[in-house]
Amino acid sequence: MKRVLGCFLLVMITLLSIAQAKIEWTSSTQKDPWKINNQQVATSASGKYDVVINLKSTLQTIEGFGTCFNEVGWTSLNLLSATDREKILKELFAPNTGANFTICRMPVGANDFSRDWYSYNETDGDFGMKNFSIANDRETLIPFIKAAQKYNPDLKLWASPWSPPSWMKYNKHYALKSLQKGKTNIKSDEWGIDFNGLDNGLKPEQEGKEGANMFIQEEKYFKTYALYFDKFIQAYRDEKINISIVMPQNEFNSAQPFPSCTWTAKGLATFIGYLGPKMNALHVKVFFGTMERPNEKLVDTILTDELSKKYISGVGFQWGGKDAIPGIHKRYPNLTLYQSEQECGNGKNDWNYAKYTWGLMKHYFNNGASAYMYWNTSLKQNSISRWGWKQNSLISVNPETKTYQYNYDYYILKHVSHYVKPGAKLLTQTGDFKNLLAFINPNKTVAIILQNENSEQKTIHIKVGNRIIDATLEPDSINTLLMQGL
Repeated sequence: MKRVLGCFLLVMITLLSIAQAKIEWTSSTQKDPWKINNQQVATSASGKYDVVINLKSTLQTIEGFGTCFNEVGWTSLNLLSATDREKILKELFAPNTGANFTICRMPVGANDFSRDWYSYNETDGDFGMKNFSIANDRETLIPFIKAAQKYNPDLKLWASPWSPPSWMKYNKHYALKSLQKGKTNIKSDEWGIDFNGLDNGLKPEQEGKEGANMFIQEEKYFKTYALYFDKFIQAYRDEKINISIVMPQNEFNSAQPFPSCTWTAKGLATFIGYLGPKMNALHVKVFFGTMERPNEKLVDTILTDELSKKYISGVGFQWGGKDAIPGIHKRYPNLTLYQSEQECGNGKNDWNYAKYTWGLMKHYFNNGASAYMYWNTSLKQNSISRWGWKQNSLISVNPETKTYQYNYDYYILKHVSHYVKPGAKLLTQTGDFKNLLAFINPNKTVAIILQNENSEQKTIHIKVGNRIIDATLEPDSINTLLMQGL
């Protein structure tokens, strides 16, 4: 009798624990993004399952998600009313509200989505940086960042330059690929961009190329450029903005028709030897990046160089660099890795690209990334960069009607960033179903993000702890299940 009673109590305890589990379910489809589902998710204590989420087997700690502060992001948001702009900023940055962004990128000087090309000191030969100034940023980047900090004062920032001051480069120009009318070497179909009529003022003989140092490889220039970073950090601190990480060069292999600078890995290693001590003194970390090629050896050069390796705290990967992150993570399992820039699409902001975004997120997190950053926060509808490039954005602003919309990419990112908090850990998984990510938050809630890529409904049976969740997913949908009470 006691044995029967004991079995009965065990079953009742198990059923009670299942009943106490609370599941919040959010889904997105092309027709209906970000729908809170009120129907009950079925759970059971036994049965078949397609995947097991291993609660006791954790991987990297997640630092957070974010976007980039660039100039046209701010100028487009300023086309809106103050009320609408504040709604957006709250949605993006206020904790536990919308996207819950906690870590963001910013440029050091001009990039391809600046109002114009500039640096903080264009006085040739000013090795003492007497004419250093961030006056340009007080019109755009600084108010943009402060507007975000209003909702999240603890927002973490990291920064990288697209180009040094032009006088520190061999070609004395911001760009490295010519768009000189009638002489450009760039084919429109190479980029999917119509460069007709554009001219960046760079002569073909001034062009740089991958695998070459376009930064002047002399000690006085290395020292001055390290001082330039020092001045940048200090100037922003004077504005009550703390930058905690720098990366020495955006896409150091890419010669672009907009601000850019190619380096060899060895050249960057040499510069990091000058940059590192300056940043250490300011308690600013140095990451290597941003890495946009699949060549792991370029990263190894920095991480094995006797001088530079002692200053490197992490590596940032983007674009083609996604194919280098798996090997680097395997060889340096304790090294912090960031996805540093969301691939920017073609300006269509369509559902198919949003699904590609989900694939990127899976790839980066499954290969050790601890942070994920989008590129364009906001753009005018159908707008292009100064050099003809249409790109995607989280938000599109209609300049005629002064209205805005959140794009599909935003909802895909929010499916993860809203539910996965800083300090969460990626969970391992086993089973036949692979199209998901799972995280356990510091408060012990479990976020499971999964896709049904099929054109028909699909039921996925997920084993989490002592529960099996039976989730019937809409056709062609992204879903988040947040479990409490485990």
